[in-house]
Amino acid sequence: MTTPIRAVLFDKDGTLFDFSSTWDVWAGQLIADLAALHGVAQEHLAEVLDYDLSNAKFLPQSFVIAGTNLEVAKALTAVIPDVPLRQMERDLAMRAAHAPLAEAVPLLPLLAQLASWDLGLGVMTNDAEDSARAHLRAVGVEGMFDFIAGSDSGYGAKPDPGPLWAFASQVRLRADSVVMVGDSTHDLMAGRAAGMRTMGVLTGMATAEELAPLADVVVPDIGHLPDWIQRVSG
Repeated sequence: MTTPIRAVLFDKDGTLFDFSSTWDVWAGQLIADLAALHGVAQEHLAEVLDYDLSNAKFLPQSFVIAGTNLEVAKALTAVIPDVPLRQMERDLAMRAAHAPLAEAVPLLPLLAQLASWDLGLGVMTNDAEDSARAHLRAVGVEGMFDFIAGSDSGYGAKPDPGPLWAFASQVRLRADSVVMVGDSTHDLMAGRAAGMRTMGVLTGMATAEELAPLADVVVPDIGHLPDWIQRVSG
């Protein structure tokens, strides 16, 4: 008999928020600002980040899509060596906290519906925790989650399953009663490694073909989550 779903752990970027509308715009401004401040060609910075300047969007293979602020900071300080690594990481986190936000679907009614079913709710992102909280607070949903963690929260970063187990522990549930919902292979690899169910969504950069081998189901966006939970949980 299949274990009913009793909790949902969401990725943030590309899952709760549409990736392109949020982070493509943010990255274009970051590149312009850093180029002006440090005298580095925008084209060079874009190449480092796998960002397509002409179309103002990340390339599908960009490590930034599922990466941490530290990973991005390391890449940038390789071409802007006058900025210490930790300073660059802090600057990225502060800039990320003010990124333009585009909800993948209206979040408040969706989360309210899930909460009404007594489901545990969490967010695990490879962004910084402070940035994640700022984003969730900005759209009025921070208080709806039982657990919010970033790559700097002490549990590790995806695709490591550690932060997913931390969520299961927080809500006092077995991993197989939790579904990890994300837009990247990092999210779904972490979910599989943690022993959770996995749902892939197409509001990020990955295609259905990329996500399907790691997902129990792939859907257009998180708005399809309630119907799926009802189907699999009986």
